[in-house]
Amino acid sequence: MKMQMAIELGSDASNAIEAVGLEKSFGKETALAGVTLRLREGEILGLLGPNGAGKTTFVRAIMGRVAPDSGTLMLFGKSLLPSSAALRAEVGWVPQDLALYPNLTARENLVTFGRYQAMAAPELNSAIEECLSWAALTERSSEPVNNFSGGMKRRLNMAIGVVHCPRVLLLDEPTVGVDPQSRERMYTMIEELRAQGSSILYTTHYMEEAERLCDRIAIIDHGRVIAVGTSDDLIRETLGTARETEIECGRLTPELESYLRARHAVIEGNVVRSPINNSGADLMALLDEFRRAGVPIRNLQVKIPSLEGVFLHLTGRGLRE
Repeated sequence: MKMQMAIELGSDASNAIEAVGLEKSFGKETALAGVTLRLREGEILGLLGPNGAGKTTFVRAIMGRVAPDSGTLMLFGKSLLPSSAALRAEVGWVPQDLALYPNLTARENLVTFGRYQAMAAPELNSAIEECLSWAALTERSSEPVNNFSGGMKRRLNMAIGVVHCPRVLLLDEPTVGVDPQSRERMYTMIEELRAQGSSILYTTHYMEEAERLCDRIAIIDHGRVIAVGTSDDLIRETLGTARETEIECGRLTPELESYLRARHAVIEGNVVRSPINNSGADLMALLDEFRRAGVPIRNLQVKIPSLEGVFLHLTGRGLRE
């Protein structure tokens, strides 16, 4: 899809969005506790965090739905505080909850939302055709949205978010609840936007999405950004390069248990999780201890450090908790 840049906002600005010290409380509840985060121009930045970590409040602040108590928020070098309708026209938002009129057709939905953005007829008509093609909905454009599958509705939801050709796109769990085929199509749509220079803030509960799509990943918890970097950087800086073995075995002897605890293994019943370095010799030495102790190994897995491991290590919680 061809994205047209409607407003020049300072081409020398290296950050599409820049938040510094953003704070927001709702009564006694702190939603944002000094968020500092930068979305670079032309990148996809993944935003990961447990439920209640502050992701939604941060996105709503960008969209002008929430007024921060303090801090600065910039779009291409210009302040979004107080709310600026002209600047926010450069931002598209695809919420997690579908924002569609179910009794209207796909084309009618795009017309309606395009008019909400005050798009003129010639510009809107051209954008609608591009959006329908981009979302693979041209052949179904005259059908009521009620007839669409979940994946088709999600693709239309994305098309609505970009119908006004924004430079920045906020995607809030855009693939939730869709089948694998539709998810792949949506990945392609997102990758096309990046190739055309769009700057995308992407919240997701799927680690594989973050690793596949995002140039960098930010982890937010308790209203603070606690880590930012590429997936590889976060893994290396948080977990190092060590791998972990998971061994399902017979009953441990006291000597073997003492050896395992000395190498910082975690023992849970008949499952042993032990760190190993990247050399095959370290794994063989571990297995030799089991052999010498006469303890049978029923199952063995070697796990490499992962983004999910980073997340659990930093937050102590699962992504959906």
